[in-house]
Amino acid sequence: MNKKIKIADLPVFDAAEHLKDEADIAEYLTVVLEENDPAALAEALGTVARARGMAVVAEASGITREALYKALRPGSQPRFETIQRVCSALGVRLAAVAVV
Repeated sequence: MNKKIKIADLPVFDAAEHLKDEADIAEYLTVVLEENDPAALAEALGTVARARGMAVVAEASGITREALYKALRPGSQPRFETIQRVCSALGVRLAAVAVV
């Protein structure tokens, strides 16, 4: 007999648990950038920052931890300078690619 599983009993998926190194981070951010959604990028950077440790990223970027949480929460619209500083702290950079 098959045991039924309730949706509420399923574990919550957290992408941060699967971002083990810079290559994973770069691939994840590349996929998000292809969506052309600034809010999705901010949220993805927040996910990556959680994977690396928000306090560590905050210190490396020169942004307070509280401001970083606020800037990278879902639906936020951080300034480009903030995006650049967080990317630098994470060891990745944004790149332009010609659309074909």
